[in-house]
Amino acid sequence: MRKIFSFAICFCAFHYSMNAQSDFSSPYSLYGLGQENSNYFGGFSALGNTGIASRNLFTINKSNPASLTSIASGAFLYELGINTTYSNKKTSTTSQDNFDFNISHLAMAFEVKDYWKMSLGLVPYSKVSYEIDVNQPIEGTSQFFNTNVIGSGGINEVFWGNGLKLTKNLSVGVELSTLFGNISKEQLINFGDGSATITNTSNYIGFGLNAGIQYTVNKLIGTETTIGATINLPTSLNGTTDEVGTKSFTGSDEISIINDIDTKIDNFDLPLKIGIGITSKINKNLTVNLDYKNIYWTDTYKSNNTYIYKDQEIYGFGLEYQSVKNISSFWNRVKYRAGANYNSGYLILSKQNIDNYSFSLGLGIPVSKSEFSSMVNINYSYGKEGTINNKLIQDNFHKLSLNFSLLGNWFQKEKIF
Repeated sequence: MRKIFSFAICFCAFHYSMNAQSDFSSPYSLYGLGQENSNYFGGFSALGNTGIASRNLFTINKSNPASLTSIASGAFLYELGINTTYSNKKTSTTSQDNFDFNISHLAMAFEVKDYWKMSLGLVPYSKVSYEIDVNQPIEGTSQFFNTNVIGSGGINEVFWGNGLKLTKNLSVGVELSTLFGNISKEQLINFGDGSATITNTSNYIGFGLNAGIQYTVNKLIGTETTIGATINLPTSLNGTTDEVGTKSFTGSDEISIINDIDTKIDNFDLPLKIGIGITSKINKNLTVNLDYKNIYWTDTYKSNNTYIYKDQEIYGFGLEYQSVKNISSFWNRVKYRAGANYNSGYLILSKQNIDNYSFSLGLGIPVSKSEFSSMVNINYSYGKEGTINNKLIQDNFHKLSLNFSLLGNWFQKEKIF
């Protein structure tokens, strides 16, 4: 109970921190609910954001709830992530640098029965962070007025995962989630001797259901191979909006011009997602991950004159190496990781596909000499999103994350001598 109470306190503090800060900024988060979270637990960020078929004794793997059954018996796992991102955004004529930081996720997992493992946690589902300046002419004059548009917020996800081991080699899992949050767009309009501020906040809440399966085969490829698959069912988020606006002139007080609260808006529909993956231990030292995901946006949303929705494909590849010789040596107990990821994106703007690719490296560093130890995972990624063609924006980013996979004991009975 002390462990759960402590986790609940951290959970509340983390939720406040996650809403107060952002570990990224992107002009493409202007669309929809923003950009989906790309932060993975443990060392999976360094493995090209893979993990659908991965199984590990002492790491929580949110990519597939069926993987929970691989957690060691009697283990109580905590997972905490911290991210920092440096990015350079450029057009064909200008560029801008950004530096962002945030706590990215908090989770725990434990055994209920020897065949049933459970996880709980909080992660950002999507993020919105952008700032745009727009200059527009004042009709009938040669003057212009400036509008500064700032977007912030996003959707959070509280999840409850359950993994069930049906046979020695077959596991299934189900994850239930609550999605909630708000997205704010603030417009600061300057004109002549006055200004106006209009803030629109959209509030969303809904529920999600994800399921997964994993099957392990010995000596199919290498010494051990696991095949995994996941499905995220379509869901709908109920929405309301609050819109508040004021204006003022030099030397005068602010005047309210808009005050609409809790107005019903259209629901936001999230599409069907499917994923397949394979993880193979080539030998005792080397593990290979391959993942593929497809997100069916065209079945959910219609395109318009501004942008075109397209089905999104994501490919991931990861390698992990660990020596099995002389495990008393610190460097032989370190896990070395590398990966690559390509995301086709789901938007076409100005006839340009907004895709994303990244390359990653990482280390899994044990915090004790024990074979079963907590781990500090250092992950670095370099990537690019978008393009400078047709007056669009290209984002080059460097991302560093620290993920703490902490190991404790669950329901350990005292020994009587």
